[in-house]
Amino acid sequence: MPTIVHGFDWPERLVVGTVGRPGERAFYLQARDGRRVTSVALEKEQSAVLAEKVSELLDEVATVDDNRFSVPASAPTELRDAAPLDQPVEPEFRAGALSLGFDPATAQVVIEAYPIDEELEIVTETDEDGEEVDAVVEIPEPAEVFQVKIPVGSARAFVERTREVVAAGRRPGDA
Repeated sequence: MPTIVHGFDWPERLVVGTVGRPGERAFYLQARDGRRVTSVALEKEQSAVLAEKVSELLDEVATVDDNRFSVPASAPTELRDAAPLDQPVEPEFRAGALSLGFDPATAQVVIEAYPIDEELEIVTETDEDGEEVDAVVEIPEPAEVFQVKIPVGSARAFVERTREVVAAGRRPGDA
């Protein structure tokens, strides 16, 4: 069966947002292009890690010798998005794995989300800081994938908003 691709190339909007009160919030990654809106459910931790990894990727691209990409250090004001999620929020699936890349031909950050799959082989690896992280060894052919390609300025805005959304919840230790 072919994979269903919920693809967005240069969407009008890509945001992480929430539904619910702090402590009971559900997190969503949502893209919109025209009247087409697609949402994928995420965990809070996935949202935070995604923002961190996109930021690291942008920083890395900005430091490439003979860099032809103009990666802003912060989000351009006109790209900032503080609006709530588009309603109704009806997720296509819950993300089990996320991947991140950069397309130098178009200077776009590529974000992909895959549904939870019980067949994923997950191993624990040690990152550069000596911390243990779970990594997927191989992703079987998914039934669906959510793929979004955004320019570097929009990616900075995505990072800033996502960090704000994650930080807006309960503080660690709150009941």
